[in-house]
Amino acid sequence: MRSFGQFKSIVMKRYFVLIFVLTIAVLTSTAKEPKWKSLFNGKNLDGWTVRGKATWVVKDGVLVGEGANGHIYATPELTDLEVKGKFRITSTGKDANSGLYFRANPPADNPDVYPRGYEAQICNSQEAHTGWLWKPGTPTGKATANLTKDGEWFDYRIKAVGTHIEFWINEQLVMTYDDSEYTKGYFAIQCHNPGMVIEAKELYYKDLSKK
Repeated sequence: MRSFGQFKSIVMKRYFVLIFVLTIAVLTSTAKEPKWKSLFNGKNLDGWTVRGKATWVVKDGVLVGEGANGHIYATPELTDLEVKGKFRITSTGKDANSGLYFRANPPADNPDVYPRGYEAQICNSQEAHTGWLWKPGTPTGKATANLTKDGEWFDYRIKAVGTHIEFWINEQLVMTYDDSEYTKGYFAIQCHNPGMVIEAKELYYKDLSKK
């Protein structure tokens, strides 16, 4: 028969073993969780490549595109991903139209035209509005609501893992779709036409690809 001291010793050993196991589990989980990485430094266009005729500048920590049709591509090339940022679109005479592309690539034969990849639409003046998933020239995944207006900042978050794609606007899930056409590529922001301005800031991404 064990004494009280022996029983207490066994309990304490099991307690410390449990604490050790839980600590290792937490540390392992934390180590595996992808971290948000900055996509835009708020100072200049380092890490970005301009395609097309739009003009892109940095003003007061904001990435600004205007003047003509064109796209600006960010450096990381990813498969599974999550990306987020704040966006504002403004019309100065014509309808404002833009988009945040992912898994996108400039066509090899003419890199200045529209990317081949997925687009998270930014446009408040058409039926396939902000929150829709577009494939080149084609509205594809329907948004459940239009939560944005010209001249107002909004939060956009996109997640794509395998074939599954989800969009959030102001942390409200607005679009879910499955598609397998595009598997790898870059982020890009669009300036669709003269007479509009697209602004973006606080841009971050996660690489969710399995290592």
